[in-house]
Amino acid sequence: MLELLHIENIAVIEEADIRFRPGFNALTGETGAGKSIVIDAMGAVLGGRTSRELIRTGAGRAFVSACFSGVPADLPGLVECGVAPDENGELLLQREIFEDGKNTCRANGRPVTVAQLRRVGGELLNIHGQHDGAQLLDEERHGAYLDRFGRTDEPLAAYRQAYGVMADLAAQMAALRMDEAEKARRMDSLRFQIDELERAELVPGEEEELLERRNLLRNGEKYLSALAGADYSLSGDDEGGGAVAALRQAEEALSSVRTLGGELAELYKRLEAARCEVYDLAETIRDKREEFDFSPAELDAVESRTDLLYRLKKKYGATVEDCIAYLDKCRAELDAMETADDTLLRLEKRHAQAEKEVLAAGAALTEARKRAAKVLEERIQSELRDLDMRRVRFAIEFTPREPGPDGCDTIRFLMSANVGEDLRPIAKIASGGELARIMLALKNVLAEQESVGTLVFDEVDTGVSGRAAQKVAEKLAQVSRRKQVLCVTHLPQLAAMADTHFSVEKGEEKGRTFTHVVLLDRERRKAELARITGGAAVTPALLESAGELLDAAEAYRKGL
Repeated sequence: MLELLHIENIAVIEEADIRFRPGFNALTGETGAGKSIVIDAMGAVLGGRTSRELIRTGAGRAFVSACFSGVPADLPGLVECGVAPDENGELLLQREIFEDGKNTCRANGRPVTVAQLRRVGGELLNIHGQHDGAQLLDEERHGAYLDRFGRTDEPLAAYRQAYGVMADLAAQMAALRMDEAEKARRMDSLRFQIDELERAELVPGEEEELLERRNLLRNGEKYLSALAGADYSLSGDDEGGGAVAALRQAEEALSSVRTLGGELAELYKRLEAARCEVYDLAETIRDKREEFDFSPAELDAVESRTDLLYRLKKKYGATVEDCIAYLDKCRAELDAMETADDTLLRLEKRHAQAEKEVLAAGAALTEARKRAAKVLEERIQSELRDLDMRRVRFAIEFTPREPGPDGCDTIRFLMSANVGEDLRPIAKIASGGELARIMLALKNVLAEQESVGTLVFDEVDTGVSGRAAQKVAEKLAQVSRRKQVLCVTHLPQLAAMADTHFSVEKGEEKGRTFTHVVLLDRERRKAELARITGGAAVTPALLESAGELLDAAEAYRKGL
């Protein structure tokens, strides 16, 4: 359950600590006092959407924390983010919101993402807003409600897997069944591209070699002149000369005295090594000179090949390797199109089998849903009787349809508000008050299926009054004996039924608006109930009536 909600700088709330208690907790207050801000703060610390506008004017940040008790250590959300309650089963969720839109979230001091916070928060507390009743008007949600109640996860997953296979095969078949004229044009285009690339006889890595050879051929005369000069300098000509000969002469000059001392021997060895190195250089340069065959025709061929590669790259890829890969892709596509009829026949056979599997999985899913629908109808009908809607009939309609992502049925909630009237879609006949009570009934039934320990109802009593309001109050009291209930309300019947009553009060201090959340004792509860009932004019009669309302509520709670 939620033990403590701490709020800092959220809208008009500068700072507040709200210590909730087990059972039924009610929050009341004037319109605009800030009750919805308390709910917004809960939503924020549970990972809901927020904005910078939520931060109190003049503050640099907003902060909310929520302390929960009795938290199981094996909650999937906690396990996923590596967080565990402390030894007392307590878990502290925190969220800090900054002006630049950034968030800092923690669970028991461990940093978590907003998504992880939302995952954990959704397992601890559910918020049911005043507009939830309108969700019943969206028939697309009805199937999801039924699946949630019936826990049809296993047959639904099996169906979706089978449907996914069938849908994938259908997409492959559609791709093959293109217009014949378009198919012919595409095949002609592919053949042209394949022919152009095959005639080029592309070789991986050839572009780099071509560029290097082209650069050499373009500078052939300069290349030969440099080699010739180096060759003459090292080897001389027919009349002698050159560095090699000069080094040999120097070596011979020292050979006769190399035994006269260690230094002379060392000089001789160095000179010998230098002569050998220069000789090797001279031989290498001579070989390069003799190997190089400068041909204008070769240069033209290299230039032509380089230009061809440039044109192909502009059309088919950034590199020669990309062009080769594109060629392989075109061959594969052309082959697939040429063999499309055979492939289509194979796909049609597989699709027919997949369709049978989808229909079988769909039938199993429908059967599971219908079993759940029968139980849900009875449960909703029972809840509606408790909510003073004894003459209302509730039913779930199944209409077969073509297989879709979520099944082979259209599921709709139907109701009849009066005796003798046919069942019709809820969206067409339910009033605002009826929607609110049906939604409350549905939420109560669904809550029994879940491990969430705290339910928050934000003005779910909209459109409800009189005897119906009393029944809603009694229903929330019943729910609060199984789970903690927090309820924002304007109805005295609901506020009186609460075990714990808070008042959200707005005032001004030093030119600023402040909101405080106050825990009410019995006398202040009487005053608050009198205000809710009669407005600003709180008379002794209203106070006496409020006391009687509290006594009646207390007597009802004792009987639960």
